[in-house]
Amino acid sequence: MAAASLLFTVACSGSGGEEASGVSNESPTVELTIVPADGETEVAPNTPVTVTASIGTIEEVTVTQTPAAPEDADASASPEAAETEEAEEAGAGEVDEITGTLNEDGTEWVSDWTLTPGSTVTVVATGKSPEGETAEFTSTFTTLEATPGHRLEVQSNFPVSGDVVGVGMPVIINFDLPVENKAAVEAALEVVSEKPTQGAWNWFGDQTVVFRTEEYWEPYQKVTVNMHLAGVQAAEGVYGIENHQLTFEVGRSQISEVDSETHRMVVTRDGEQIKDFPISTGNATTRAYTTTSGTHLTMEKYQHLVMDSATVGIPPGHPDYYKLDVNYAVRFSNSGEFTHAAPWNGSLGQANLSHGCVNMSTADAQWFYENSYMGDPLVVTGTDRELEVDNGWGYWQRSWEEWLANSTLGEADRTDEPGSPGSPHRSVGEQAEAAE
Repeated sequence: MAAASLLFTVACSGSGGEEASGVSNESPTVELTIVPADGETEVAPNTPVTVTASIGTIEEVTVTQTPAAPEDADASASPEAAETEEAEEAGAGEVDEITGTLNEDGTEWVSDWTLTPGSTVTVVATGKSPEGETAEFTSTFTTLEATPGHRLEVQSNFPVSGDVVGVGMPVIINFDLPVENKAAVEAALEVVSEKPTQGAWNWFGDQTVVFRTEEYWEPYQKVTVNMHLAGVQAAEGVYGIENHQLTFEVGRSQISEVDSETHRMVVTRDGEQIKDFPISTGNATTRAYTTTSGTHLTMEKYQHLVMDSATVGIPPGHPDYYKLDVNYAVRFSNSGEFTHAAPWNGSLGQANLSHGCVNMSTADAQWFYENSYMGDPLVVTGTDRELEVDNGWGYWQRSWEEWLANSTLGEADRTDEPGSPGSPHRSVGEQAEAAE
């Protein structure tokens, strides 16, 4: 990689107090080197921007990026441009800023995040001489474009901006392409919370990554997820093309405990018990009809839902087939488990007669439906079927030690500190070498 290295010589004052003409060999100097160098083209987007001072120190570095404008388009007049301007005014544009880290003696600055593919990048660095004089250095270069079919994008995420969630809520990001370079993508995801905690990312397959905290979130706070994905090398020849910012709110702490043996559900809010419901769980005649024990999270809810056993592998014609219309259903796994109204069940609080769901009275089910946030913990005990970590959002089934060990980076991310563990600049080759 070539470098832009400039030597700046500062003219001193003459004995008469006027600026001296010419250049004195005794004049203090500033020398900064910028990489990538001025004029370079097709720079890999995951290349770090570095500024090094061989004489003097670095005072300030700014990096601006101008993505290539579509031909025959007036971007400033497009609806997309208007939406971008509104998002930036709301603060979402902050995720696109290329910040950097300066070492303690002020002689090296390295960018924190990767560069947008297909952009013109300008780096302006200001250095200071030992005598206190300043000089400015510039490097302008272009980055390699991401080719169609090789552009990593976010397909979906949970929660979405504006959501109010429960204290157990993870951050779930689904990508449109498989990610091979998981360490770099993890490092590009920055989680910031108003109340300090730590967490880590785990992968479920090659396209889904999940952030979970060590303990439940503290209630009543805002959480921001900065996805610095533009320029991250996800696989050989595959780069992220866009940054995203997700902001959600953690609401009150509401934890529900379902005891299959006592046939009760107790709801605790902000540390105080507020409800104690009679319920009925799975009859356990088959594994499918056994309610899973473990720490679940409420996922979604329906005021009215048709429950068809064919969706969990029991088709029409099977002796155990059922199809029910239910009200006030709140999902807590992907194996067909919901809390819901079951006015036909006359054994609430007495026996377990359901097909695996948590049956409740209509009034109790309605209350739970109306008072549940996505991500509220729902802990089931008393059955011999354990919830799988990948069944719905069973992520709390892993201990914190197991969760951290399953992170590609293997290091906790402090949410009250900027940045993230690891380097988003890491290449596919570097990850492969580290794995050997």
